Amino acid sequence: MSKESQLRALVNQKLIEMGERERLKELLRARLIECGWKDQLKAHCKDVIREKDSEHVTVEDLVAEITPKGRALVPDSVKKELLQRIRAFLAQHATL
Repeated sequence: MSKESQLRALVNQKLIEMGERERLKELLRARLIECGWKDQLKAHCKDVIREKDSEHVTVEDLVAEITPKGRALVPDSVKKELLQRIRAFLAQHATL
């Protein structure tokens, strides 16, 4: 395991242990709903299902099709806010 992977695992473990990961997930959910991301992705799912014929679309196909679009639709402001929160957490708990 590379040094970067180890550090990432350690940070993730601390986020989980201290409950910050769940708080960040809740913040992300709220921000995505506020900006209309959920509705946009839902509409995209419906379009994909219509295009591919709903009888022949698997969950795996749908996930593979919508994941890149879902990531691209996340506003930069939401990404920046989450990154700032993670940095603040790390600064506060610098003894990792």
